[in-house]
Amino acid sequence: MKPLDDVRVPVRHRLAALWAALMFCYVYGDFFGLFVPGRLKDMMAGNFGPMGPTTDGLLVGSSLLLAVPALMIYATLVVPARACQWANLLLGVFYAVVMALTMPGAPLFYQALGVVELAIGLVTVVTAWRWPRAVSANRHPI
Repeated sequence: MKPLDDVRVPVRHRLAALWAALMFCYVYGDFFGLFVPGRLKDMMAGNFGPMGPTTDGLLVGSSLLLAVPALMIYATLVVPARACQWANLLLGVFYAVVMALTMPGAPLFYQALGVVELAIGLVTVVTAWRWPRAVSANRHPI
């Protein structure tokens, strides 16, 4: 049997895929959260979980918090390399910290997804940190 051709995936594509995976975890976590007993009733009463009463500011802030990872899928593919690396490093750490802060006391399914999201954040940071360096045209291999 012939070996499979294994093409190296460019770092930008790996990072964009990590942000997409993170977004899927967010969507599933929020969807499954609707099945927690009393959650829908609490939402109908105008409460935003542990954040308290739902306000326009809270909804806008939450929307922006969730929009950034979605935008990073595209930005990772088009932003210049150095800025892209720094954005992935900083935002990867930021979203991992946000997840770590929201996990304590959460339902078990949320904690399980949280562990996956923390791992995605860590892999994002490590991948961005190890971004391959350009090889100078003047260098000759030894």
